[in-house]
Amino acid sequence: MTPQFDGKACCPMPSLVPSDVADVPPEHALLTVDMKEYSKLPEAKMAPARADLDSMLTTVFAQCGIDDTTLLGADRGDGAIFVLPARHAARLIDPLLIHLAQALERREQTRLASAPTIRLRASVHVGPLAPPKHRGDAANDACRLVDSDAARRAMTAAVDHGVLLAAVVSDTVFGRTVAAGRTSALREQHFHRATARVADKPDFEQTCWLFVPGLVPSVLARYLTQDSGLVPDGRPSQAAQHSTKGTTASGDSRTVRQKGKASGKARLIQVGRDYIPGKEQS
Repeated sequence: MTPQFDGKACCPMPSLVPSDVADVPPEHALLTVDMKEYSKLPEAKMAPARADLDSMLTTVFAQCGIDDTTLLGADRGDGAIFVLPARHAARLIDPLLIHLAQALERREQTRLASAPTIRLRASVHVGPLAPPKHRGDAANDACRLVDSDAARRAMTAAVDHGVLLAAVVSDTVFGRTVAAGRTSALREQHFHRATARVADKPDFEQTCWLFVPGLVPSVLARYLTQDSGLVPDGRPSQAAQHSTKGTTASGDSRTVRQKGKASGKARLIQVGRDYIPGKEQS
């Protein structure tokens, strides 16, 4: 802005930009989930699998004290973005990731043989989103995190060790939650620091933190090396161990046991009582 002089003092002219454009939007926490290989399911099994996932997420949110969910976007099948008040950021990591791993495990142990296994990649992020449709870079980055090479390699590690969840936490939310001591069961030593990149998004590169229930960071590190020969899209590098016995998030959400070894598409959802329910958007 060019200063305007009145002969005595330097005073900038008042901004003509509307306040609703110039103001930084309020911050929100985001949870993104993506179902592995959903598009490969037979069409008849897609809806039941998605209904099972929605049911698990509803239960998990209730367990975490988040009990008001509003759908803001149309259902697009294999994924979802949940937008919450920023104060919930720590809950999205601990206890939510632990509860989600347990819910996936319970379903796996009780599902019919004809029902597909549900494996999830998840991301947790925080950032400003413009109301009422919650548009902004934070939502884009949350999707890129869950679709990143790092998240997919963590999913490969999960599949190889019979675990059903691989999560990636942005560096911003990690600093405000885990590093700040706001998580009770999960500590920094449960996470592996990595760099999130997306092949067709050359401008996107962010520090992130990977969490796979039951796997120590040293195991994940081997899957992140460039010369590991792993397939970075969540497919097993060797014959996958289909048993989920390696999952070690215990029934008590306050405790997580660690083992070194063990045998794109999204819908925008709003969570929290702070917000006015909106109509579904296409």
